[in-house]
Amino acid sequence: MRRRRGPSRAEKQEQTRGALLRAASKLFCKRGLEGTSIDEVAEAAGYTKGAFYANFKSKEELFLVMLDERFAKELERIDRTLSGTDDPETEARLAAAEFIHFASDDDWPRLYFQFAAHAARNEEFRQELATRQQAMRERLVEVYERWTKQFEIDPPLPIADVVSGIRRAAGSLAGTNGRQAANAIRNADAGHSAATGATYTSG
Repeated sequence: MRRRRGPSRAEKQEQTRGALLRAASKLFCKRGLEGTSIDEVAEAAGYTKGAFYANFKSKEELFLVMLDERFAKELERIDRTLSGTDDPETEARLAAAEFIHFASDDDWPRLYFQFAAHAARNEEFRQELATRQQAMRERLVEVYERWTKQFEIDPPLPIADVVSGIRRAAGSLAGTNGRQAANAIRNADAGHSAATGATYTSG
């Protein structure tokens, strides 16, 4: 009988990294970056301080990796949703719902507030955060431009303006609930509709 192969070194490191990120996310939401120590993150994840430094140079680096992963997953979902295989109105509404979910899940508003609060106190971190926000915006523009070309849509507004409107509307969900959240959802949906309210050109 063949012995079952255990996880590789790379797989173990990925498990450790994931556990540290999950533990840090919970602690940062509760205490903020400054109020959370590396020892506490490592202990909550079930690892040693050495394991933390084997994966991240600092809390700030872990913080930025967390943001990178959040942005990457959301971009992947929107890119997949705007595949061009369904009618444009349906795809736009689904993409709006995806972005609303991203901006309003249980932890993200609180966690993003911690990103912004730390950026206000740390110029280097502020620059890193701004760079990532700009990169996400540019990638969203690329996704929407590809999508409108697939449907031969002529948007009434520049795609960059549509994307900015969607992100502002979704971002307004942080710290909102009830009627405010519903209004933000409608605003985000309207932003997506700007891309589909567009005139179809004959192919």
